[in-house]
Amino acid sequence: MVPSTSPPSRQKWGPVDTQDYLRVLRSRWRLVVVAALLGLAAGAAATALSSVAYEARAQLFVSTPGEGAAGLQQGGQFAQQRVKSYAEVIDSPMVTQPVIAQLGLGLSPTQLADKIEASAPLNTVLIDVTVRDSSPVGAQRIANAVAQQFSTVVDTLERSSTGDAPDVKVSVVREAELPGAAVSPRPPLNLALGLLVGLAVGVGAALLQDVLDTTVKGPTEIQDRLGLPTLGLITFDQEAAKRPLIVQSSPHSSRAEAFRQLRTNLQFIDVDNPPSSIVLTSALPQEGKSTTTCNLAIALGQAGLRVALVEGDLRRPRLAEYLGIEGAVGLTDVLVGRAGLEDVLQPWGDGQLVVLPSGPTPPNPSELLGSQQMQDLLKDLEGRVDLVLLDAPPLLPVTDGAILASQASGAIVVLRSGRTTREQAQRATETLRDVGAHIYGVVLNMVPASGPSGYGYGYYGYGHNEASSADTLAPVRVATR
Repeated sequence: MVPSTSPPSRQKWGPVDTQDYLRVLRSRWRLVVVAALLGLAAGAAATALSSVAYEARAQLFVSTPGEGAAGLQQGGQFAQQRVKSYAEVIDSPMVTQPVIAQLGLGLSPTQLADKIEASAPLNTVLIDVTVRDSSPVGAQRIANAVAQQFSTVVDTLERSSTGDAPDVKVSVVREAELPGAAVSPRPPLNLALGLLVGLAVGVGAALLQDVLDTTVKGPTEIQDRLGLPTLGLITFDQEAAKRPLIVQSSPHSSRAEAFRQLRTNLQFIDVDNPPSSIVLTSALPQEGKSTTTCNLAIALGQAGLRVALVEGDLRRPRLAEYLGIEGAVGLTDVLVGRAGLEDVLQPWGDGQLVVLPSGPTPPNPSELLGSQQMQDLLKDLEGRVDLVLLDAPPLLPVTDGAILASQASGAIVVLRSGRTTREQAQRATETLRDVGAHIYGVVLNMVPASGPSGYGYGYYGYGHNEASSADTLAPVRVATR
């Protein structure tokens, strides 16, 4: 498998199918639950703050006198036209003022009008009068009084100046009944609406948060955006700072097994032209490239390979500290001619691994790493061992990593799950491509060990076996001499 060195087409990041939506909801379920609970609380608050109200409804019938079929038809059309106007008049002072006096209500005409609602069903000559009041008896009395008073008002309005009978008559066809239950508040409805609104807000917020979260979290994103394979998934370990060499200190842990899986996966990279030297770098600091390099080197040595581990980070070296060796003399001394390579190489462990620390910090790291002396030193090391691993500085802050990658067989980029952004990852890989470096793939570090955002151990199909050892895995295909 030879990864493409050409940048892939840009694709959208974020949920694209049902599985992605479910992943987002599982990973951000706390946000959805909190929003749902807040919605329920809002529904309960609305219920508690709402005043009790009852509704009573009376129905009016509008008719006009007419003789014969034609007269009845014309009268019906006239009545329908009148109905639309009557519905607007029912809560007028002409109706409300007499009702207040009749029932002895301590309300103003405007306050009573707010309790009255009139509607006319389409294509009918009916008017529904609905009254809402805090008392069921009060709602019934007001509705019936308004219906009766409106009939009187219409009779007055439609009567001609000569005193003839009015052309329109309004009759009460259904008196208001005593309401049996309050229409407000409605606790079940309020709580259900609050829950639904809360869930909708929570799901929307979760999806929006996922869209705004531009960090790299999985192999699919790496393949889609960068066009690179994921060579390894290293799980997060909060104790990593205390025990960085997990392959040595806890060889049967799942995290140590992840490094052995990374070692195994290296046998599939560029099988026609196996690498003799690999640079491990990252986009930014604090992504775990140095611990990844150290553990990979130890795992390769346990598989029987002769490995040279070179501290190529001359600005913030860490390998000597992690491996417990002397780092005062090393790579910079060889490059400036103060020491020979044999003098500064330090064996580590059972002798399969030799380490070249950084040495003194130079004022010009980029110039030293890009010098002819560095190229000659790398060729010398490649002739001595099966594989050279170089721990390089991050790509975005400085150019050192890209310089080293252009001299080696290829590079592996370490990205931190949930922290390195997709834009940063793309810029890092573009930096390597700009110098013609061959990118073998990506190691995704600090991946959640479990949960919706985690990738279970055994992703590559080997399965979990705490008792597995280095001897049970296939040797890595690298250039051997």
